[in-house]
Amino acid sequence: MSAPPQTASAPAGYGRVFAVPEFRAVFAAHVLSMLGVIVSEIALSVLVYDLTRSPLLSALTFALGFLPYAVGGALLAPVADRFPPRRVLVACDLVCAGCVAAMTVPGAGTGLLLALRCALAVVSPVFAGTRMATLADVLGDGDLFVLGRSLLRIVAQSALLVGYGLGGLLLTVVPPRQALLVTVTTFLASAALLRCGTRPRPARTRDRGDAPPGARRPAGDRRIRVLLLVFWLPAAFSVVPEALAAPYADVLGAGSGGLGLLMCALPVGTVAGELFAGARLRPAARERVALPLLCLTLLPYLGFALRPGLVASLLLLLVSGAGSAYTLGLDQWFVRAVPQELRGRAMTVLSAGLMTVQGVGMALAGVAAQAVGVRAAVTGAGALGALCCCGLALAVRATDGRDGAARNMTGR
Repeated sequence: MSAPPQTASAPAGYGRVFAVPEFRAVFAAHVLSMLGVIVSEIALSVLVYDLTRSPLLSALTFALGFLPYAVGGALLAPVADRFPPRRVLVACDLVCAGCVAAMTVPGAGTGLLLALRCALAVVSPVFAGTRMATLADVLGDGDLFVLGRSLLRIVAQSALLVGYGLGGLLLTVVPPRQALLVTVTTFLASAALLRCGTRPRPARTRDRGDAPPGARRPAGDRRIRVLLLVFWLPAAFSVVPEALAAPYADVLGAGSGGLGLLMCALPVGTVAGELFAGARLRPAARERVALPLLCLTLLPYLGFALRPGLVASLLLLLVSGAGSAYTLGLDQWFVRAVPQELRGRAMTVLSAGLMTVQGVGMALAGVAAQAVGVRAAVTGAGALGALCCCGLALAVRATDGRDGAARNMTGR
């Protein structure tokens, strides 16, 4: 299938992405599934607490959304390339709908609920990786793909801002098990959109022999390994302020209103940065600024050493979130580096690793805050994270020869 027409020098603009009918179906399915997942997280957490009266088990329902990602990514990544992508996407949605439907059964106890939550997390990276690889099929592997990925990330960040509010309102009028039916509906609607709105495509790799020698595992290529680390490691440090938002709001005496603002600051900055980079910068410019932004994005956390108040803290988080626009250039390098027959599993590994390191980062943030205090933990994350990012930037430059990224970064 030929990629949609696009130019190398002019920014495509988000409007041109929406002009592709298949992308509209993928985008609508993503919006529905994201809102459904967030509603299910809130409802399931409340349901487990109602059944057990245990804050630990209630919190564990959120943690189980991160940790099994590693299992799904490690064991199921080849599925994304071994079967037709549309079939994989629809099957994942139906499995998720079935798991959530089982949660609504009145006799389902806490153990079953947590097991079903794990099952959702195991399936999720396969779905996310297959969807990313499908975007490259739908939009081509150039600038339209980068903008499409950016839009899906913007939806994810925006859903955090809107979904938790809607979920909380929903639970004021219906019990948690009934609220979970909303998620069942969104998963089924997502499956229908993907089934009817996207074209059937063959599997990328029907058996292990189809992959070229030396390229049967995405992590076997040094360039891909480095780019995966650039996606993963900064995310492990960037989640520290969000993980510590509640104790930090308490330190500031900001109350629940301040807590809500602290939780929103990073996502708002991320959305603003991605929208500006996607709409205003040319493709070459996005790649050229990617490494400088990577090195700078965590530096605002150092400002927490100055004991800022609420307003200054929010500004620091907004600026740091905006710096994550480096991911637009990173997306282009990654899709260019991964062979087409391995895109599904490579992007499944990317998604699984990203969620896993964020969960680990949140846990380590709590340990650090317990030992040295909240402000020191955030400051330390900024310092150590910035050093890691600078090292990763050097590693990326060392592998630039594979796809000419050095020429893009330097403007030559």
